[in-house]
Formats: sequence, C-alpha cells, structure tokens
Amino acid sequence: MSSTRASAAQEAPLTLDQPAPKVLSFWDQSAFWANLGVSLIAFSGAYTVLAPNAEGAAQISIAAGILATVLGTLVGGLMLGAAALTGARTGQPAMVLLRGLFGAKLSYLPTVLNIAQLIGWGTFELIVIGDAAGELFGGGPHWLYVVVAGLLTTVLTIWPLGSVRLLRRFVTAGVVIALIWFYAQFFRAGLPDLRANPGPSGSGPFGVDWNLFWVATDAALAVSISWVPVAADYTRHSRTGRSAFGAASGAYALTQIIAYVLGLFALALATGAGGPYAPFLQVSLGALFFFVFVLREADQSFANVYSTAVSIQNLAPRVDRRVLSIGLGALITVLALRLDMSNYFGFLGLIGSVFVPLLGVLVADFFLRAHREWNTAPDAPARWGMVVAWLAGFAVYQLINPGDAGVWTEFWDRVRQALHFTAQAWMSASLLSFLAALAVAWLVGKVAARTASA
Repeated sequence: MSSTRASAAQEAPLTLDQPAPKVLSFWDQSAFWANLGVSLIAFSGAYTVLAPNAEGAAQISIAAGILATVLGTLVGGLMLGAAALTGARTGQPAMVLLRGLFGAKLSYLPTVLNIAQLIGWGTFELIVIGDAAGELFGGGPHWLYVVVAGLLTTVLTIWPLGSVRLLRRFVTAGVVIALIWFYAQFFRAGLPDLRANPGPSGSGPFGVDWNLFWVATDAALAVSISWVPVAADYTRHSRTGRSAFGAASGAYALTQIIAYVLGLFALALATGAGGPYAPFLQVSLGALFFFVFVLREADQSFANVYSTAVSIQNLAPRVDRRVLSIGLGALITVLALRLDMSNYFGFLGLIGSVFVPLLGVLVADFFLRAHREWNTAPDAPARWGMVVAWLAGFAVYQLINPGDAGVWTEFWDRVRQALHFTAQAWMSASLLSFLAALAVAWLVGKVAARTASA
C-alpha cells in the first residue's frame, strides 16, 4: 500500500486542485526536451529553412539554411526557456498561468485556441507516424500504424511523468545512437557543395540572400516557439527553476539544430526517387535506426495530448486527466484516420501566431515588472490592458505574415493596403510581434502601477 502511495505521489495530479509534485530532475527534463527536438517533421520539413518560393524551390543555400537554423533555434530556445521557467516558479500548468496574466475568465480564450491547435498537431503527428511507418515497411495497412500510434500515445499520457523518466532511461540513448549513425553514413556518402546557391545569382557569400535569410530564420524560430503554450505543463514538476530553463532552452535547441541539419543533409542527398525519408532508408542499417525515430515520434503526440487534457482542466478543474487523455487519444486517432491535414495547415498557422505575442506579454508582466502576487485563482480579476497588449502583438504578426487562411488572409491584405504598409522580406513576424507585445505590456504595466500608487 505504501509503495502504491509513493508511486502516485511521483505522478502528475489527476485534477487541477491537487498539488504538482516537484520530481523531475534536470536530466529528466533534458531527455524530454531533447527528444521533442528530434522529429520526423524536422527531417521531412527541413526545406522550410531554405526559404522556398511558391513552387517549393529553395532560394538560399544549404549552408545559409544551417546558419538560419542555428540562429532561429537559439533565439526560439531562449523564449521556450522563459515559458518553462514560469511553470517551475508557480507550479501551475501553462493555461492556468494565464489567469494571472489576463484574469480567470479571459484566460479561457487562449485556452480554447490552444486546445484546438493541440488536437490538430496531435492528429498530424499520428498521420506522420503512419506515413513514415508505411515508407519504412514498404507499404502495409496505414490504418493499423495510426491505431497503434494512437494507443501508444494514450498509454504515455496516462502516466506522463513516468513517461518522461522512461525517455531519459531508454529512448534517448537510442535516438543519440541513431543520429550519430545517420550523420556518419551521410558523410560517407559524400555531400554536395553546401555553399552552392540554388537561388538567384548575385547573392552574398555562402549563397545568402540576406533578406531571405531572415525569412528562413523565422521558420526555425517558429518551430521552437510552437512548444511555448505547453512548456509549463511539464516544468511545473521541475525541482528547480534553473533546471527547467536550462533543459528547455538548451537540450531542445541542441537537438533541433542537429535534426534540422541532418534533414538538410538528407535533402542534399535526395535523388527524387522515393518519399521524403528515402535517404535515411537507403544507407546501411538505415531501416533499423529509422525505426527508432518512428517509434520515438510518439512522444510528440503524447506531449500534445497530455497538454490538451491539462488545458481542458483550466475550463473544468475537477475532471480527471486520465479520462480526458483516453478520450483525446481516441479522438485524434479517429481524426488521423479520416482527415487530410493539408487543408488544416493554414488554421494551425493562424492559431500558432496567437502564442508568439502572448509570450511577449507574459515575459513583460512576469519577469520585467516589480514583484507582485501571481493570481491563478478561479476568481482572478480581468486585466484588459494585457489583452490589449496581446492583440497589438497579434496585429503586428498578421500585418507581416497573415499566412494562407483564405478570407482571413484577404482581410489582412486589405488592412495592409489601407495602412499603406508593405511587409519587407527581412521582417520576422515571430520576433517583431513578440517585441511589440512585450513593449505594449510593459507600458500598460507601468501606467497601471502609477495609477494604483496615485
């Protein structure tokens, strides 16, 4: 009986009104974030840091793409670390933290948006796993791969902290070995000139068109920031704030850079035959080590599903997260079997742009203001000034990059025309919207403090 109680005390609480145990070490968290940085999407989507044009052709060299990956990931990693630190300091999950930023009721809006995007990304991860497994095994029942991945995801979410520790003890070693193996095989195969510029002639050294370089940097930065809305869900269990920040910013940035560079090398070696993972499967023992990546991808869907459950608890605090996890695991499995996610990308990009300026507001109010109690109670009062700062940053993002979301994009195109504003290629939507939201939130905080003391 005592061992059962001790085991339960080491796990995430079942409801929101139970305390979060501080049981995750620096190495537990490092393994977790390091595994999230290595993704099949990074391998297949590495071309996004080559600033592809409308036809999908790269416009900067692979060398420039690597440089953009490093810079964007390091900046994004610092932002991720800041979000992780807030969870460690407060012991609250990400969406509950927003009660202190916006007020309890106003926190429901970003919570609903986060739930929508996490369900979308969880679904997409199962589709990616199914596609990769099909390529690995030379076909077979796609539905079976998706169902198995959905079941594995659900099991991991029922014991989330145990799953994090499992990654540290077993999975991370396999991933490291697989990465080393593929790097060695790709170098043995002989890489083309990484400085060759597939884009317009007349670019600078290393094939860099510096305007397009910042577009590429923004692509890498955005991937890191995509984990910001879930970071505190895990780091609230961190033993110290320092370990939470260091693991999230350092381990994730390191492995994302390694994975993207490996994906760029695979792209350089691709011959056009086979799917996006063909270069991995064509090397010696490639299928064996690629299987490690396919199996490990379940931690991406696990993170999305568990954070969806915790986000729902901000709306319904007493609902058991295990019930939510099982229901959500079944939901994303059904969606992955029935949906074509290509039509969902515009929506996911739109929702994702919500959380970049939101982080700017959080950083300004949590770290830059004088110490105040961070009120995450169910009756925390509304703070409309912070909502204004958030919307200001969101508007900056949309003016620079409204994405490809049909009527929504057309609306922002008309706004840009009315303002006589033309987005320049060097403008980073992620970075500038973050800074704009941070600046407005800081000013709002200063005015509110002076008003209160008057």
